[in-house]
Amino acid sequence: MTFDRLTAKAALAGAAFAFATLVAPTATLAADVEIKLAHPNVPEHPMGQGFEFFKEIVEERSEGAIEVTIFDSSKFGNFDSVVQGLQSGLLQMGSASTPNLAPFSKDFLIFDMPFLIPSYEAADLITDGEIGQQAAKALEPTGILGMGYIEIGFRHNFNSTRPVETLADMEGMKIRSTPSKAHIATLEALGANPTPIAWSEVYTALQQQTVDGIDIDLNLAWSNNFHEVTENLTLVGSLYSPHLVMASQIWWMGLSPEHQELISTAFAEMQQFQRSTIRGNEEEILGKLAEAGMNVVELTAEERAAFQEATQPVLAEFEAEIGAELIEKARQTISDAGM
Repeated sequence: MTFDRLTAKAALAGAAFAFATLVAPTATLAADVEIKLAHPNVPEHPMGQGFEFFKEIVEERSEGAIEVTIFDSSKFGNFDSVVQGLQSGLLQMGSASTPNLAPFSKDFLIFDMPFLIPSYEAADLITDGEIGQQAAKALEPTGILGMGYIEIGFRHNFNSTRPVETLADMEGMKIRSTPSKAHIATLEALGANPTPIAWSEVYTALQQQTVDGIDIDLNLAWSNNFHEVTENLTLVGSLYSPHLVMASQIWWMGLSPEHQELISTAFAEMQQFQRSTIRGNEEEILGKLAEAGMNVVELTAEERAAFQEATQPVLAEFEAEIGAELIEKARQTISDAGM
């Protein structure tokens, strides 16, 4: 099966990496194209806003020939349902966090390595560069195309127990974690007691103090009102969390080149919009959290270094699984850019 690179016209200012497009068979242009699109977040979150933006520009530019139906808040089903839907063509586009994609390629685990990605600029180098593309390409034999990465952001500590100002303050704190082995290992390395809890149960668990806190980004914390059930926030930035936007390969092959280009260009614009919204919101959210009475702590340079040092064994633990070469390549990519 042959792949051609998207034209430069389809990529905007390097915002989206050019995902490989399948050469569609010659066919009469269909009068109507439906895109069923699934993602796990609420419409108010920048991810939800981004997909609404995508819907708007695709429908407008196609003059109604393409209709986009969005299944937000996991309404289409869980991760397995999204994968199966994309593979069968029942679902045309979907979004998934990189830890969920690790069974397809261990390269996705690079994003679970603590303190490896120090900034949003560094994150763009990894997701939009060779490392991100290589991971996404692993999906192609399964019938799924990786279009490019959007993001959730960097994880910080929200808790109702005590302000975390030093590494010692993390000791014994019961923190909700994802099922990711690397995420669990990171929290353990910091002295916490990681407790996997289903996303739908997190607010109640925090409210009832089944757990002391959660390791999460600012936008998700705000859109899910976690400031109502926690009192302290420490800006840790331990892990960067991207999402890969995917397309059904069988569906993509059936599109005309014109529709492929329109959708690709719209996605590149949406990607820029979504990332800008995530990043632009953070300062405003911090202000709102402070106004709501949240105790906001920024680690000193010395304490941040202590957090980083404590989690180094996690990288060593997963080195064999991910590959020492890939970890070093990520470090070198960031270092070469002067970050």
